[in-house]
Amino acid sequence: MILCASLSLGACGDMGRFQVAAPKPAQTSSKPNKPAATTAATEREHERILASYGGNYDDPKLEALITKTVERLVAASDRPDLTYKVTILNSGAVNAFALPTGQLYVTRGLIALASDTSELSSVLAHEMAHVLAKHAAIREDQAKQAAVVTRVVADMGNDPDMTALALAKNKLTMASFSRAQEFEADGIGVGIAARAKFDPYGASRFLSAMERNAALKAGRAPADPRSMDFLSSHPATPERVQNAQTNARQYASPDSNERDRETYLAAIDNIVYGEDPSEGFVRGRRFLHPKLGFTFQVPDGFTLENTAQAVVGVRDGGTQAMRFDVVRVPSEQTLGDYLNSGWMENVDKSSTSDLSINGFPAATATASGDQWQFRIYALRFGSDVYRFIFATKQKTQDADKGFRDTVNSFRRLTLAEIQAARPLRIKVITVQPGDTVESLSHRMSGVDHPTERFRVLNGLDTRVAALKPRDRVKIVVD
Repeated sequence: MILCASLSLGACGDMGRFQVAAPKPAQTSSKPNKPAATTAATEREHERILASYGGNYDDPKLEALITKTVERLVAASDRPDLTYKVTILNSGAVNAFALPTGQLYVTRGLIALASDTSELSSVLAHEMAHVLAKHAAIREDQAKQAAVVTRVVADMGNDPDMTALALAKNKLTMASFSRAQEFEADGIGVGIAARAKFDPYGASRFLSAMERNAALKAGRAPADPRSMDFLSSHPATPERVQNAQTNARQYASPDSNERDRETYLAAIDNIVYGEDPSEGFVRGRRFLHPKLGFTFQVPDGFTLENTAQAVVGVRDGGTQAMRFDVVRVPSEQTLGDYLNSGWMENVDKSSTSDLSINGFPAATATASGDQWQFRIYALRFGSDVYRFIFATKQKTQDADKGFRDTVNSFRRLTLAEIQAARPLRIKVITVQPGDTVESLSHRMSGVDHPTERFRVLNGLDTRVAALKPRDRVKIVVD
């Protein structure tokens, strides 16, 4: 469940989301018993995490729920004297992680996916377990050792086989150690949650929910580390799910079965779901950025994803791809000169030409690689320069036309479009007689695979054919 522990937080923290406003460094915390031992380094890490994950998500109802849940878990742990600070991150990614100081992080995407308080408690208890078992601190030390090994190996010189072997062994040691940490934290976390009177099966249910949620993302554009959930590096294998169920059976009792679903659903009602429009967002084949004031649209068949560094897309099983990002180009440098300045190899300088796209100065050129053919564009919009980089395995007139159509669709957003840009949200509704999975999923807005997503969001497997009237369920609305 822990993706970005100290080992990999550096990579996550370096990613700059496609955003404008700086995040607010706010936190929610359990009542302090003893101050957490923070350092300048951990404070910097905290700020980097906030910058990478869209900042703090401010929601008093959620903060109150998490604070109460953490207090129960702390009291039931082996170290009730420790203090944990929990930050809700403004990210649609499904993720949670911990720092050695007891700073815990959970994304609103993870909170939206969970179906009850016991599932959320399993995540929080798992991350507390990493702190209690000193996993986060150990991983921090391992990360420092790995950096030293990498530098030493890089200085070995002329034996590429020796270099590759040393690095591979180092990475293998880190990976296997991390897997062992996960299983230990699973066991500790289930025990803490059960002693706090939460349903111990919350962990196995949530592991399954995240596995199903990840399956819905299969085949989409490559994600950046920040948008990946914990399954990206710690798969919820059948062995791990079974282990969570085995741990739960050891603690199961009439006194430890609280799910607290109604309270949980009340707290998450109206939570932002998916991307925050302030950072730009995808709607079908369109990308819109209300704060920066532009939009563009890709051809049929492309799947877009807004990642930390760029908007990326793939088409036709990966036979075509695109990247859209922003770069710094001096005002005195022409866009044609920029395309030929060496940032991309094998650019055909003779193909470079100047353009005007919807009134904006632009330039284009082609480039070639071993397996890919590229069409690149640079477009000046205000003081910024945006790049479109298209790649195709087989250069055709249709492919080039699709690339041109995409760039030509770049335009300013109208005031009405900017005002209408709002985030998707979770809405909790009551099932009425006659409501079905299919009928309620048709009320979902802005999501792919609405029927499957409705089931995943509500913890319903494919065998559930009917809904019970008066039950409360989640749907996604705009």
